[in-house]
Amino acid sequence: MRVPLSWLRENVEMADGTSTDDVFASLVSVGFEEEEAIGFDVQGPIVVGQVVSFEVEPQKNGKLIRWCQVDVGEAHGGVRGIICGAQNFEQGDKIVATLPGAVLPGPFPIAARKTYGHTSDGMIASAKELGLGDDHDGIIRLSEWGLDPAVGTDAIALLGLDDVAVDVNVTPDRGYALSIRGLAREYALATGVPFEDPAERPASDVAAGDGFALAINDERPIRGNAGVKQFVVRTVDGVDPSRPTPPWMRSRLQLAGMRSLGLLIDITNYVMLELGNPIHGYDADRLSGGITVRRANPGEKLTTLDGAERALSDEDLLITDESGPIGLAGVMGGQTTELGDDTTNVVIEAAAFDSVSIARTARRHKLPSEASKRFERGVDPLVAHAAAQRVVDLMVELAGGTAGSIGTELAYEHDVVTIELPENFASELVGVDYAPERQQQILEQIGCAVVRTPSGFEATAPTWRPDLTDKWTLVEEIARVEGLEKIPSILPTPPSGRGYTREQSARRRIADVLAATGLVETVTFPFVGEKVNTLHGSASGEPAAAIRIANALDQTAPFLRRSLIPGLVATAHRNLARGTSDLSIFEIGSVFLPEEGVAYGTDFNLPRAVRPTDEQLAQIHAAIPPQPRYAGVLFAGDIAPKQPGRAAEAAGLSSALDAVRAIGEAAGVEIEVVQTQRAALHPGRAGALIVAGERVGYVGELHPDVSNEADLFGRVTVAELDLDRVIALAGHRVTAAHLSSYTAATQDVSLVVGAATPAAEVRAALVEGAGELLESTRLVDDYRGQGLEEGQKSLTFALRFRAADRTLTAAEATEAKMAGVEVAAERFGAHIRD
Repeated sequence: MRVPLSWLRENVEMADGTSTDDVFASLVSVGFEEEEAIGFDVQGPIVVGQVVSFEVEPQKNGKLIRWCQVDVGEAHGGVRGIICGAQNFEQGDKIVATLPGAVLPGPFPIAARKTYGHTSDGMIASAKELGLGDDHDGIIRLSEWGLDPAVGTDAIALLGLDDVAVDVNVTPDRGYALSIRGLAREYALATGVPFEDPAERPASDVAAGDGFALAINDERPIRGNAGVKQFVVRTVDGVDPSRPTPPWMRSRLQLAGMRSLGLLIDITNYVMLELGNPIHGYDADRLSGGITVRRANPGEKLTTLDGAERALSDEDLLITDESGPIGLAGVMGGQTTELGDDTTNVVIEAAAFDSVSIARTARRHKLPSEASKRFERGVDPLVAHAAAQRVVDLMVELAGGTAGSIGTELAYEHDVVTIELPENFASELVGVDYAPERQQQILEQIGCAVVRTPSGFEATAPTWRPDLTDKWTLVEEIARVEGLEKIPSILPTPPSGRGYTREQSARRRIADVLAATGLVETVTFPFVGEKVNTLHGSASGEPAAAIRIANALDQTAPFLRRSLIPGLVATAHRNLARGTSDLSIFEIGSVFLPEEGVAYGTDFNLPRAVRPTDEQLAQIHAAIPPQPRYAGVLFAGDIAPKQPGRAAEAAGLSSALDAVRAIGEAAGVEIEVVQTQRAALHPGRAGALIVAGERVGYVGELHPDVSNEADLFGRVTVAELDLDRVIALAGHRVTAAHLSSYTAATQDVSLVVGAATPAAEVRAALVEGAGELLESTRLVDDYRGQGLEEGQKSLTFALRFRAADRTLTAAEATEAKMAGVEVAAERFGAHIRD
């Protein structure tokens, strides 16, 4: 909201020399945001001149120029010769002369310069050149602006070019501040100076409901609220629309961000800015009968002032006459009754409309306006009468009209909000000691009617503050008026025993470990298409229960994911398309696994402001599908880049297995891998992940068809685990391993077994047979080829032995190793490779 300081001074006392910085500081102290100071950016000398004579001189380019002799007053050099290209003035006209040394907006400095065979000693200015509007068809003739000043008069002060405005950001909940009235009240709050309410003017002598035909017919209210809260109609007869807008009004409108559109429209805009109540004027001679306010009928259309024909919705609130719609209530008027150059009789509408109804209409038609911006934030329902009267007074004074003898006012009961505020509530909530007397004073300053009670206060909010609804909003007012800088910056002390839960700590630990091993965390959308949801969401690739979104953002992805892998694959595709070919990524997020035959998302009609019962909470939880947290990883390209003396290392199944082991170590569980089959994975290169005998996920290489369809080249390996289940199986405590001070003994063993024998089962046999002395076992080689019989393979394990109380001998380590070999021999016929 832009506020010209000259306008602000009409409603509050401002000391001489008050700068824009001072005004900004005051308004910021009560919760507004500083934007910028706005002025006309002109410097003198700019004076009133009079055209003594001129000669028309045609040029070779076909242009006509006038070589003018302009009297600018003895103090400014008397008569000066000035070249002017405009043709809209005559000898004797008083104009605005910008003399050498002046600077116009741009900046555009003025200097004496030789042109068209003459030395032009200045310039005759148009409204656009001075920043007073867009009119550049000719120069300013002061007589057309209703002015007849003496030659040599300072034109900067005459035209209001010395005024300046402050622009502040008004938050959506404080719509009352989108007016001079509202911001002047806030400035008075901040500085303690007296405030004069511009809405308190003599009341009209037209009785409510007399004279003008007006009907409110709102059969389809929004949210149960009628669309109209107040509607005032006044008339002005015999106006002269050709009269000029006074310079003081023109300059204020320009500083406030509005261009001059003619006197009658300028007056309605001026009053809207002054009082915050949008005003609309109708050409009375174009109206057919009286006015009816109603909702639109099916198929109705309206051509608005911007020239667009709009198909109306049955929720649109309309202003109509006997001919049909003549305006979108609270948004924009229609063309058929607009004020024009031939308007002589005016019907003035000042109303208060329901904020939700106006907001919906403005958004539906993509038609934001200065009026809708105010109505949707809330307009004082009691200011409409004063606003209509102000327009009447200005049209009588400036347009030569006569106040009409007819008018109508329909007023509806408005909600009066009375709020109980305990005496100590503000101090306890904010942490500042507010004296009861000061609290009452602040509440009265913002317009509340306050009554002391034994426990505190009863405050009745003013009609212009629809945002004051409860004791918390009252405390906010007390805090901002008293000074937000007084609120202490003290961090609250957390109660003992709080912090991350065991599950939260475990998830963070797992994410940190994956990131530390070189993977990059990504967050993907939980919405997927049906095909990939089925492929990755079930082991068999057969359709499984899935949640379909009723209002999907993307109709190609209307399902909630059953797996994290589709999102990781899409991320890999996006990165590969942008030139990133080496990928190691992971995600930790929720998947959605509904049970077959169960209906989810049932509607509940729960009472407001009351805690649901245990039974209602159980129903709510039952209406939500299971949403376990999963961890997913994906590798593509190289795990290590090519370096001098070292070839690139391609990511493969071992990379995914390493990530799985890292998750297990971080969670405190041992994850076993057994061979399995899965529709989305390559046959023979897929493994199930087992913890304590329970399957918790899978690891493997994407099937080539799946990779190709996603435009991923090379081998792509993935793994996915039910993280919630892994953490649950880890138990409530992760015990750190004991660090022995004794040296470890290391040995290798190569066992020949059948090619179909899982390596994990052979490893398990070694661990079982070797006993407590075996500290770790790691598969280091899987050989199949020359030297082995058909259908056999050689598995080489690196074994580490350690005792807690002594240094092991080689014989002890060998004995433990051979005990493990014996168990493997019994179970799988394994023997040591020669």
